[in-house]
Amino acid sequence: MSETATLLLELGGVFIALSLLGVLARWIRISPVPLFLLAGLAVGEGGIRPLQAAGPFVEVGAELGLVLLLFVLGLEFSAGEFVQSLRHHARSGIVDLVLNATPGLVAGALLGLGWIGSLALAGVTWISSSGIIARLLSDLNRLGNRESPSVLSLLVIEDVAMAAYLPAMSVLLAGGTVVQALAGSTGAVAVVLTVLWASRRWGELLSRRLVLGDDEQLLLQLLGLTLLVAGLAEWLGVSAGVGAFLIGLSLSGTSADRARTVVRPLRDLFAAAFFVAFGLSTDPADVLPVLPQAVALAVVTAFTKVATGWYAAARDGVATRGRLRAGTALIPRGEFSVVVAELAVIAGLVAIGPLVSAYVLVLAVAGPLVTRYADRPGARYSAPRGQSGSPQASA
Repeated sequence: MSETATLLLELGGVFIALSLLGVLARWIRISPVPLFLLAGLAVGEGGIRPLQAAGPFVEVGAELGLVLLLFVLGLEFSAGEFVQSLRHHARSGIVDLVLNATPGLVAGALLGLGWIGSLALAGVTWISSSGIIARLLSDLNRLGNRESPSVLSLLVIEDVAMAAYLPAMSVLLAGGTVVQALAGSTGAVAVVLTVLWASRRWGELLSRRLVLGDDEQLLLQLLGLTLLVAGLAEWLGVSAGVGAFLIGLSLSGTSADRARTVVRPLRDLFAAAFFVAFGLSTDPADVLPVLPQAVALAVVTAFTKVATGWYAAARDGVATRGRLRAGTALIPRGEFSVVVAELAVIAGLVAIGPLVSAYVLVLAVAGPLVTRYADRPGARYSAPRGQSGSPQASA
């Protein structure tokens, strides 16, 4: 059979399977994210039916999925609102760092990973998955809830922190000095702040220009601009998702509404690829031996993330139910944790790889389920911005 035929057959099978899983998720009233992750595990290394030709396509689609998830998330807020929210939640970011990096440091010390290995594991347990949480808030119609700005503020604070953390860890794992690590971190943070300033300065002009033209032109312009900025951010050592988020943040009014409409189908398609690709990289045979340690670490850091979200939402005056929703939404770990683990494995800390794979998989699957059932059954949620109905403050 030709490679093209194999590619088309595998992709067709994957899309049909994801469609059926989406129907199942809707029927049992949960987000499809954990089911998509498990599907990726089934067709990954050591799975039931590993993909042969479609693997590279899914991996590229996963990168696009993360970029589009964060872009659409940025559309929900204006640059001014978000800068104010970031300032307000600076203290929440510090609480997040202390509560969630500490378990990784302690675990690394107990496992004998050394100080650099422990620092890497601290990054794994600290950072939540922006991609999973963005999809989760959308699936559960919680983007308009009162606690959502606090959740999104923490996610962006973490992503900006990753802009400083990842270059520093890359230097340290490669044997560089602390001074060299600090220099790389400073440059990356400067890039993020520059892009954020530009989005506030020229966002209104960009919004007016994008109103012109039909939907096809709008889609091409949005994709081109978003991918260019995301690629530039990645090249400069910052997350591509941060660049995409800031482009979404730049748009407002009619442009933001039209952008949501034309981009959402592509976002849903490539977001599914993102979650499948996440499972592709995990071999069940590597996960099973370290599963007890991974579950223990997952339980501890699930509680610390709930405490983080509770604290941040309380600063926004959110009531008890909203604080619980905020905390449980932050539980999933994902793309950044895997990147940190890959850096450590390349540097020779091979033991971190299976542990992080198991840890991330446990929280990526369990987190959305806990979030779904954290609130009272039958509770009413406000419609996300951009859908019918105006956003309402939730409890």
